[in-house]
Amino acid sequence: MLNTIIDVIKKILVSAFIIYGYNVLVVPLNLNIPINIITILMITIFGIPSLFSFSIILLLVY
Repeated sequence: MLNTIIDVIKKILVSAFIIYGYNVLVVPLNLNIPINIITILMITIFGIPSLFSFSIILLLVY
């Protein structure tokens, strides 16, 4: 039980760092994804493909 809680917390932290790293890399392109609970949970659940889908949605909307 404790191991699963620790694994979930690790995944959440890694997702937040992935979004932060992505934002650092795409500052010149102005494609920043906000770091909030929805984006972190989406990347935690669906992984890296959700990061790319957020980028595509950002390009289509703006």
